[in-house]
Amino acid sequence: MSNPRCSCRSRWIRLPVLVLSLLLCSACEAVGRIESPEVQALPMEPASAPEEDALPATPPTLPPTPAGLRPVAVWEGMFVEEWGREHMQTFLPWSNSRDSWDFYNLAYGLDANTAMYRATGKRAYLDRALLYVNNLVASARVSSALPQSQFKDGYLGWSSTLTSPAGQEVPLYESYCWRYVTRMLRIIRETPDLYGSSNYRRQYDRLLAFTERNIFDKWFLRGANDFVYRNRTHMAAHWAFIAMDLSRMTTDPERKARYLEVFSNINHGMPNFPSSLRDKIAPNPDHPAAWFWNDKWDTNAQPGQDVAHANNVVAFIVEAHDAGMEWTDADIRRFVATLNTVIWPSPRVYAEFVDGTGPGDGWFNDGLMKLGRYDVNLQRRLEQHRVGQNSQFFANGALNVRMLSEQAVQ
Repeated sequence: MSNPRCSCRSRWIRLPVLVLSLLLCSACEAVGRIESPEVQALPMEPASAPEEDALPATPPTLPPTPAGLRPVAVWEGMFVEEWGREHMQTFLPWSNSRDSWDFYNLAYGLDANTAMYRATGKRAYLDRALLYVNNLVASARVSSALPQSQFKDGYLGWSSTLTSPAGQEVPLYESYCWRYVTRMLRIIRETPDLYGSSNYRRQYDRLLAFTERNIFDKWFLRGANDFVYRNRTHMAAHWAFIAMDLSRMTTDPERKARYLEVFSNINHGMPNFPSSLRDKIAPNPDHPAAWFWNDKWDTNAQPGQDVAHANNVVAFIVEAHDAGMEWTDADIRRFVATLNTVIWPSPRVYAEFVDGTGPGDGWFNDGLMKLGRYDVNLQRRLEQHRVGQNSQFFANGALNVRMLSEQAVQ
């Protein structure tokens, strides 16, 4: 097996920017000024879509923002200030990399662009996410042609230099990224204007077929107990996320049954460990309204899951709840309390572990941030949060407000 050197807090490096001016208009292009007084065009996106698929000239109307909250448009403006720079300096190069470690970090760019599309309805953001995924698929190579692959089979994939020995295939890096690929594909499938568009439908069909065979089948059939039913809650949650999304898209009844089986096993009964996410997550002994869990399947000892990886568990549970699968409103209220009172008890005070102990750094972007979509007071706190302010933070802030706004008018 590979021995990947995985950073617990994998975030892209923020590089200095002197001036950035980005115009978001009816096309997918952006113009920014990066490290230079001269205006530079961003790399070209794919050719313009057919007229039927053109970006609407008038952005969709947003519901009124609840009183006292920052509107979607303000979050979007903050997002746009980062969008061009991050695209050029980090996300686009990572999407063209053949080292799968870079896909781990690219996940944040996929989530950011998908969330901003969901918040605004502007296809420029969805197109940016699709560009990254199309690049990933284009860079895949058959396993038998990867010189140091430990599998040498017929599936398409990637290797990484961050393995011992170098050049092996790493399921974690792929699953960490692909949960946000499947979430983006679900947006297309569940949005009639997108799914009915020849341009988006072609991409959707191709990317879904690739995902079913060269992500899910590949790692499940290589050994589900080793590569899908992982030995930590957060790594198993990635596969529950992917399986959940695929179960809502596949047209194959046998595949659907397998995806739902994986989803159910991780939530209710792992085949290789005497536990599950439901078994692990229990009332916090010191804060009964909040949750506590340990990331290891065979212990409930404190201090429990580290907050950095708790983000990954919450990212899955938030989407499962919103899909009406397994996780309830009552569960979500306990997660909100976990963040609001245990992990983040006061301004600029953060815990390292989900029992509230240890000095944390307040990085919530990849999961805990998304709890703001259920609670106006938590969202208001997040508006004042100064840790991790990048495109993923701003995009999910915008999506939180969009969803709170929709709830307010129902």
